Amino acid sequence: MNEIYFDNSATTKMCPAARERFLAVNEECWGNASSLHAAGLRAAHALEEGRRSVMGALGARDGQLVFTAGGSEANNLAILGRAYAKDRYRRGARIITTAGEHASVARPLERLKDEGYEIIEIPTPGGVLDMAALEHALTKNTVLVTMLLVNNETGALYDLKAAARLTHALAPEAVFHADATQAFMKLPLSPRDGYDMITISSHKIEGPKGVGALWVSPAIIKNKGLSPRMLGGGQEGGLRSGTENVAGCAAFGAACDYAKEHFAAHTAQLLCLQKTLLERLAANEALREVKVNLPPVRAPHIVSLTMPHIKSETMLHFLSGLDMYVSSGSACSSHGRHGSPPLLSFGLTEKEVDCTIRVSFSHHNTEEEIDRFLDALARGVKNLTRIR
Repeated sequence: MNEIYFDNSATTKMCPAARERFLAVNEECWGNASSLHAAGLRAAHALEEGRRSVMGALGARDGQLVFTAGGSEANNLAILGRAYAKDRYRRGARIITTAGEHASVARPLERLKDEGYEIIEIPTPGGVLDMAALEHALTKNTVLVTMLLVNNETGALYDLKAAARLTHALAPEAVFHADATQAFMKLPLSPRDGYDMITISSHKIEGPKGVGALWVSPAIIKNKGLSPRMLGGGQEGGLRSGTENVAGCAAFGAACDYAKEHFAAHTAQLLCLQKTLLERLAANEALREVKVNLPPVRAPHIVSLTMPHIKSETMLHFLSGLDMYVSSGSACSSHGRHGSPPLLSFGLTEKEVDCTIRVSFSHHNTEEEIDRFLDALARGVKNLTRIR
């Protein structure tokens, strides 16, 4: 196949290690991990082996890793589980977030706002977290701060270490939740950065879809500061009932082992690809009207581009016809989108948002693919502008 896949922030292809582990565990450890017989114990062993690998890749020495059905569920558990943990939180407790969150954070917060919680959004103009606004927003009744580490549409890398320090200094009852879905195994990440909860996802790092995890600090577990949203048999330490996806969790662990082993090389490749795209785009006269939405501090695998008065959907279809795949933003909110909060919070207008595409790399991509993509993009700009 001669396809060029530049939509790795939406999902990635499973790596051989994860695929092989998934098939092996599905065949050999098909028992229920909660059962006490030998088949169940084999499944439980595979599940815990996967958990150890994910914890190791995350750099977590303690705390609890709760397997979920994906990053969206992990975010919902972190937000709703914290908001409902104590009865007193229901009487006007404050939750702080950013103005451009992923839908799996924004939608639960909308529900909580309807229920009487106070939701404060911190601006992120130009891809920079407004620390003065955060400092002003932090109060004694703040119970949760939940923020993206890497913006999924612009690639902006927010200074969540500083935000977590500020939160713990000014809001003693607040816990800090980092949605690290786009950062995990792309950038250095550790609970020791001051985070109390961390969301990660398998299919963003070449693991299987339908698996994610929420890391929860020992202090939250001890103080019962997180309530389960899925009730039943009490799996995952009582925080996420339901029979675990053992093969998926084990394959997530294998993907983590692979990504951890090759972290330096893969990150260097992503940085090289991003640098190459930006340099060759700037040197291409046919693309001089394409605007790069470039945060000052950014992840190595995401580039946001605004077309000259060409709708993103139109450009996506043009490129797809040439077997080149990019996106118009988050795949989780691509249906029925009304603007893009991440791009609007960055500073784009509604019209610019409607003309913006996202290019996202993996370590499998090459500089030759970038050259082919830019040639196709130039053809698209020329042809679609003429049609318009």
